[in-house]
Amino acid sequence: MGVVNVTPDSFSDGGRWFDTTAAVKHGLALVEEGADLVDVGGESTRPGATRVDEDEELRRVIPVVRGLAAEGVTISVDTMRASVAEQALAAGAALVNDVSGGLADPAMIPVVADAGAPFVVMHWRGFLQGGNVKGVYDDVVAEVVDELHARVDAVLQGGIAPDRIVVDPGLGFSKDAEHDLVLLAHLDRLLGLGHPLLVAASRKRFLGRVLAGPEGAPPPARERDAATAAVSALAAHAGAWAVRVHEVHATADAVRVARAIEEAREAENAPGSHAESGGAPGSEGAR
Repeated sequence: MGVVNVTPDSFSDGGRWFDTTAAVKHGLALVEEGADLVDVGGESTRPGATRVDEDEELRRVIPVVRGLAAEGVTISVDTMRASVAEQALAAGAALVNDVSGGLADPAMIPVVADAGAPFVVMHWRGFLQGGNVKGVYDDVVAEVVDELHARVDAVLQGGIAPDRIVVDPGLGFSKDAEHDLVLLAHLDRLLGLGHPLLVAASRKRFLGRVLAGPEGAPPPARERDAATAAVSALAAHAGAWAVRVHEVHATADAVRVARAIEEAREAENAPGSHAESGGAPGSEGAR
């Protein structure tokens, strides 16, 4: 999932694709680099960001969705507003990616249910302002899984079909670096919810913390793409459905390598394979 931020203030690339023509061109470039779908958003969700009004979000998003759809691109719309989701779906979007999981706008679930579109349910504890910027957890994995489970139940009750739901742990949303890393270490628990898993780690603060070390300054967001590709490979190996990234080429390569290794493992363990019949001496230790 390649990211097109049609915003002036996103933490990673605010302003670079604010113009409709530039945004469409960038989305097409992401597809050329290997993106399977393009996520178009017109509102920054960085900590402390001021919400844009509905008309402005529509003005930013809909022409880009329409332009990419005309080129045959599979599009997700990144929005917390039902009206934006509805118009984006009508303009050609295929999926709704709502960081609030339908909590920010009560009309969102009925709109998505009526459209029959896939819906990303992210773990969310409110807008990233004040005390919500850093969440408090006793057991972050258990609490995120439980809260996502409850939200998925609500979405199902709202009429969205089970096979239309994708879950997202919400890395960086009301979480600090340690929380994000622990969640990534336990993606199997999130997959246990029984729905496809979206991992959105691209260029986020926790990667800056890891790269900076104990005393250094974190590198700028746009210098975290190699670290993002590492997370993407690990997420792919763990079984994630998709990874959401700003720079597609490195992540696409990383995912291909992870997939090739997994296919090699499956072939090795297939009935009748060399490994199945015993393998070479010492092969058990090599694995």
